[in-house]
Amino acid sequence: MTTLPQEYRAYLARAVALSREHMQAGEGGPFGAVIVRHGRILAEGWNQVTSTNDPTAHAEVVAIRRACAAVDTFALEGAALYASCEPCPMCLASAYWARISRIVYANTRDQAAAIGFDDAFIYDEMPKRPAERILPMQHAPSDEAETVFRDWLNKPDRIAY
Repeated sequence: MTTLPQEYRAYLARAVALSREHMQAGEGGPFGAVIVRHGRILAEGWNQVTSTNDPTAHAEVVAIRRACAAVDTFALEGAALYASCEPCPMCLASAYWARISRIVYANTRDQAAAIGFDDAFIYDEMPKRPAERILPMQHAPSDEAETVFRDWLNKPDRIAY
């Protein structure tokens, strides 16, 4: 692990503290996240999968949602995500979509797998062609769906993201 500045270590320590606090409260798995921009915490998140029955309520996604709401935009350029664990594929994709500029994490995906949170199968599935994935997928072309995409391109007030 690279040496982190004290300020970064403090943010990472906060993410770890959130993971412990909310795990012990029975709110979900042992994961916490903090989003920081320009030395200011924009939002915090913790795993809420089992307490909200939402499989997407991972700490990082919760923090991203809260940060975007706090700054009233879907883009978090210049922000850093501090996570108690290496983000899973969903959380990593969410960080990319949110334009997070840096991710700092404590535990690795291998450490998560060792305690029952193994995302290796998802990492392995992603590069496969849709027809080769374990989850059955079927392409069903639709003229109307294609028209909606075309209409999007022609929408004068669309917000590109």
